[in-house]
Amino acid sequence: MQNPTMPSQSTSTTSTTAKPSPLNVALHLTDHSHTLLAKLHHLLTLLYPSQSSHTLPFPSSFHSSNIFPNFPKLCLHLSKQFPLHTSKINIDRIDAPAFESLSDGAEMYAQNLEPWVELMVELMTWRERAVRVLLEMSGTVLGLSPGENGIVLGVFMDLFVGFVRVGMMSGRVPRKMIVQVYNVVYGVMRDGMDFEEYGRLVEFVGRYDSVVKGLQEDLGFVSPRIGEVLEAVGPVVFLSTDTRKIRNEGFLSPFHPRYPDILTNSAHPMRAQDLANVTSYREWVLLGYLVCPDELLRVTSIDIALVVLKENLVLPLFRDEYILLHEEYQLYVLPRILETKRLAKAGRSKQKEADLEYSVAKQVEKVLSEVHEQALLSCDSIHHERRILLKQEIGRMVLFFSDQPSLLAPNIQMVFSALALAQSEVTWYFQHVEIASSKSKAGNRVVPVEIDPSDPTIGFLLDGIDQLCCLVRKYLAAIRGYALSYISSCAGRIRFLLGTPGMVALGLDISLKGLLQKIVHHLESIPKPQGENISSVRCDLSEFRKDWLTILMTVTSTRSPINIRHLEKATVSTGKEGLISEGNSAYSWSRCVDELEWQLSKHGSLRNLYFYHQHLTAVFRNTMFGPEGRPQHCCAWLSVASSFPECASQVVPEEVTKFGRDAVLYVESLIESIMGGLEGLINILDSEGGFGSLEMQLLPEQAAVHLNYSSRHSFYPARSPGCASGFIMPGQESYPENSYSIKMLEAAMQRLTNLCSVLNDMEPICVLNHVFVLREYMRECIIGNFRKRLLAVLKTDGDLLRPSVLEKLIQRHISIVHLAEQHVSMDLTQGIRDVLLKEAFCGPVSSLHISTNPADTHAGSAVETVCNWYIENIIKDTSGAGVLFVPSHKCFKSRRNVGGYLTESMSNLDELQAFVRVFGGYGVDKVKRMIKEHIAALLNCIDTSLRSNHEALETFAGSLHSGDHIERETSIKLIVDLDTVIEFCTQAGQALAFDQVLTEAAGAVIEEGAPLIYSLFEGITRHLPEEIPEKLEVRRMKEVANNIGMVKDHDTELMRLVMQEVGGANDGSWNLLPYLLSTFMTSNIWNTTTFNVDTGGFNNNLHCMSRCIAAVIAGSEYVRLEREHQPTQHFSNGHSGENVGFDTSNHLTATASIKSALQFFVKLAAEVILDYGNENRSEIVPKLIFLDQLCEMSPHIPRSTIEAHVPYGILRSVYSQYYANSSSALLSSAGASPRSSPAVSLGHASPAFRQAHSMVDHSSYSKASSSHGRDLHDADERIIQSTDQRSRNGRRSGPLDYTLSNKLKSTDRSASGRSGLSPLPKFVVSRSGPILYK
Repeated sequence: MQNPTMPSQSTSTTSTTAKPSPLNVALHLTDHSHTLLAKLHHLLTLLYPSQSSHTLPFPSSFHSSNIFPNFPKLCLHLSKQFPLHTSKINIDRIDAPAFESLSDGAEMYAQNLEPWVELMVELMTWRERAVRVLLEMSGTVLGLSPGENGIVLGVFMDLFVGFVRVGMMSGRVPRKMIVQVYNVVYGVMRDGMDFEEYGRLVEFVGRYDSVVKGLQEDLGFVSPRIGEVLEAVGPVVFLSTDTRKIRNEGFLSPFHPRYPDILTNSAHPMRAQDLANVTSYREWVLLGYLVCPDELLRVTSIDIALVVLKENLVLPLFRDEYILLHEEYQLYVLPRILETKRLAKAGRSKQKEADLEYSVAKQVEKVLSEVHEQALLSCDSIHHERRILLKQEIGRMVLFFSDQPSLLAPNIQMVFSALALAQSEVTWYFQHVEIASSKSKAGNRVVPVEIDPSDPTIGFLLDGIDQLCCLVRKYLAAIRGYALSYISSCAGRIRFLLGTPGMVALGLDISLKGLLQKIVHHLESIPKPQGENISSVRCDLSEFRKDWLTILMTVTSTRSPINIRHLEKATVSTGKEGLISEGNSAYSWSRCVDELEWQLSKHGSLRNLYFYHQHLTAVFRNTMFGPEGRPQHCCAWLSVASSFPECASQVVPEEVTKFGRDAVLYVESLIESIMGGLEGLINILDSEGGFGSLEMQLLPEQAAVHLNYSSRHSFYPARSPGCASGFIMPGQESYPENSYSIKMLEAAMQRLTNLCSVLNDMEPICVLNHVFVLREYMRECIIGNFRKRLLAVLKTDGDLLRPSVLEKLIQRHISIVHLAEQHVSMDLTQGIRDVLLKEAFCGPVSSLHISTNPADTHAGSAVETVCNWYIENIIKDTSGAGVLFVPSHKCFKSRRNVGGYLTESMSNLDELQAFVRVFGGYGVDKVKRMIKEHIAALLNCIDTSLRSNHEALETFAGSLHSGDHIERETSIKLIVDLDTVIEFCTQAGQALAFDQVLTEAAGAVIEEGAPLIYSLFEGITRHLPEEIPEKLEVRRMKEVANNIGMVKDHDTELMRLVMQEVGGANDGSWNLLPYLLSTFMTSNIWNTTTFNVDTGGFNNNLHCMSRCIAAVIAGSEYVRLEREHQPTQHFSNGHSGENVGFDTSNHLTATASIKSALQFFVKLAAEVILDYGNENRSEIVPKLIFLDQLCEMSPHIPRSTIEAHVPYGILRSVYSQYYANSSSALLSSAGASPRSSPAVSLGHASPAFRQAHSMVDHSSYSKASSSHGRDLHDADERIIQSTDQRSRNGRRSGPLDYTLSNKLKSTDRSASGRSGLSPLPKFVVSRSGPILYK
């Protein structure tokens, strides 16, 4: 009901005393009841923090609340002895130690109990005043019905309901214990005296020992008026339960249901307004018949009670406190009805009325006995049907008023009715969640109420309430303007009614006539709204409402000579509304001028849901993303929290903080659920059943089989509903049974876009000083989900995902983000880029610049994971999979899988290009930095070996120059850890090989994605000066160019940079490096080494060692020369700080020095190979191929360098046999003659040589190599004739029967035989190395 403004104290027409009006007092007492209820609820919360509805026996938290002394036995005994005076209770015999402690701390205990004793006194005083006011109003007020005197009726019934609620709430607190314990403590402090109000409180508490019976006794005198009121509101209660009538007759429709052309609903204006108060009417019925059970014996009362009892199981008292309705009726109403039935049965023979009373009592007994069972079965279905009705009506109302906002103001009362009904239904739903009701009369059979926790209508109602409230707030100025216009028109009509003959004939006294004239003055003095200035009009009509309430209280009193019925009869004869009706309408519309926000909050606020926010969160999670959930509903679920702090009472200051904190936690919980749902929708689309299913493609062979299968069974569709491969038959893709997955995909996309659009447009949620901007939460959710998905798919079951697959997954996820980005006003793509950047580089911006300390740089967790995997499994081969570099394919292979993948599928050029595209340049820098660190560690091991073997290497060098074989063998045996150094060099070469493949991948990606930048670097690289030492800028540019493959000698440049960073080759022991490297040829590792033509490398990866040797020798020479010229830079002209001394001639010196060092190493290695070849000749072949590969690989020496030490015929024989044994050479040599071995060899040469070969005379070539003709012919003949046994040839080496002297002689003869040829053909012919096979 409406809460009228308290009227001013005015002089009554029948009394000249300044006595306050009963209406005034009733309003004050009603407000005071809310304060008392808040205090009682606070006391219950302190006593029962977890379950505030419990009574005796008391839980453990009861005595630990610092209200009662912590002596349970003593306190309980005092409570049970009530109302016996405390002086007559032998407390010391009950618990002497407790009584002694109680006496010692009496002052403290009295201080703790004093506020609650004052509350008891306040309750007692308030009850006495309320009883007097209710008695006076029930005896003097006329016309207590909604249509005749609705405003006064609301005041009277609000006080009645407050009286009942306060009484029932007070019965839940331990009143007896409070009074008794406090009196004992007070007596201890005052020598046995009672506190002042002890006797009255004992009487008051004793009267309400049974709360409901006490209320029935107190309200027995107003029972007949309560019965009249409940009969008067019965039609509205019946209407509220008839959903069909409400829908068909348009009580909640903005247009006439029978005449749709009439937009303004004038069918039932007053009845539609009464629906706004129907929630209060239902409470009146339930509480009225509970405390006034005799009124159920009225003829129509049982029908009214049945309608309300059938749809409710609990009766709310205050906040989350409630009583079980039917149990209370069984305990306190049914016995009274049975008593009445018994008395009526006894008097049936004497009085006819007794017979009627007996029949009614019998009917009431039957209804009360059966209604509980009906309520358990049907209450949820009744309210569910009502929620569906409100969902439809409010939805239409929102659409209509959004399209026709000018009609909102005339129908604002109907909007309030719809809001009130929806508010009631939502509150009822959460009040009945997890409620258990006793099903039997004995109360020993408790059953839970079946409330559907996933009912989608709750979300629709919350959304409808939120949208209607937003519409009203949007057009507040228009509604105020309409209300002002209506009130202004009322002024003229009331003035006219005051001048009618009927009013003149009544002869009003001066005071009443003055009040009526004052009303007219109030209405006529209202400012007139003009045009667009309505929003600036400020009007306070509280004085008008106070005066009107004074008039109503005057004319509705039985003591007034002129009452409400006289005024209506005197003015209704005009054919229009009567005076009282016009005044009530003006009163109602005046609240839409200065109390519109208050009315909107009253009917549309859901702040009481705070006390059910745990259930609210659970229902939200069940309904939001259910089959009928709507993303736009999340706005309403969140906006509810804004009103939660309004539930706090001013008398309990700590509630403001607690309620605000709970509201913030509720919003955070809902936001977490919403963002979880958003992530779920994105992840559904980003799955194999989502967008992944759209990427399924058939291979051509599968498509052919699929089409053949479909054509074969095209005439028998019943026998072939689908293909065995799982793909849908052609032409059947759009069939309903086959389109379910597509429909699910479309539904997920629709929900995702709707949710993103709603979150983007949602206003910020404000809870106290917290502001929640959902757009920002959505952005963080999408970006955070992308990062989580990236890290989750990066490793599957401990195995790294292939970079190409990772790239496709990222592209798929980004496409989903782009889909959402179309519906939001923010740049999500930039956020995705930021995530990828952070996963590749997470350091400060300053670290993006060059840093002298590599430890200062930072990498993201994703790229760290990928880089560690490549370093550990490809370069270091910690898993022992036997990873080998395959030069012909530019990838790595292994004997077994690394994790769940083949090694070549993770390390080929395409995969590394995908890695570059995903992680960019920072990812490449991270890998290269780790490679440099690994190479630096290996160089440190080489340096350690040089230092530890310094003496042995010097002895070995001297023996090589003196030709002392014994001393040479002895010194070689003194070299320690030779095989370990070989392993380190091999691993370093493998790192160089991986770095080169990565460099090619990075260069290809940059050339494809940023061709202008690539061409810019290419042009800059060609013009970089070659000088030693290099300027810092030149060195940095060279490093960048080397990282994208623009430097010819990649390995040397990388090794040079590593040595410069770690300070390698910094002492004289590095002069012995060629000697240490040449001793590698004496290792036993060559015993098991074989060359593979198809891969272009050795079976144990020793071809990587040749890469390392060439790079280390060249790099060490560069570093040595830079160190030698460094003093020149600082002191050439006496200025150490100037950049002078950069000389391009130094670069030529370095090139010559590197060439000399490499030639010297080749010479030493060849000599060691040939010297140790007599013992095990099978080792010579891989060693010679190793040296040939080194000469071919290094750009500093020609490949013909080895021919000065090893006869070419030997190399040719070796390669001929290897290529003939390879499976790839059989096809090319199938038609060749066994004696055409030189042609076969030339056939495997490079294309450049094939042109030069046409100018070379085969006869002269044969003569030049005549000393080896017979051997080569025999070797070729054996190769052709024994093709069936090639796979079993374990040596894989040619016929080498040469001693060192024979080889030297053969070399001399070959050289003299070729003296007539130019150097170019000799160099070209000698390039008969491994061929690259794809």
